[in-house]
Amino acid sequence: MIELPFPSSDLSGNQRKDWYKIAPIIKAHRELAREAAKAADLGTFPGTGDIRVVATFYPPDRRSDRVNLPNRMKPYWDGIADALKVNDRRFLPAYYFAEPVKNARVVISIEGASV
Repeated sequence: MIELPFPSSDLSGNQRKDWYKIAPIIKAHRELAREAAKAADLGTFPGTGDIRVVATFYPPDRRSDRVNLPNRMKPYWDGIADALKVNDRRFLPAYYFAEPVKNARVVISIEGASV
């Protein structure tokens, strides 16, 4: 299991910021996910086929747009794929939305590893 901070609203597809302002934010989130996935020691994955991933969002409040939250995950998926040495197009995601909590976060579980 990988636990990451709740995805920043700066990663939202609704943002109208210049790329050079968002690029460092995207890079930081990707690196954070890569390091967290490495630390989780998820094992290895077969060379082909889908990899089922489940993201459970624990939002800070009820204002989050649940339709947009999966879009914010792209840098996280890229970082996790980097750590696993797979292409993220193999990820078959499912999304769940929990009640708001003080320690807002997203928890990711991955199926199919051989440890």
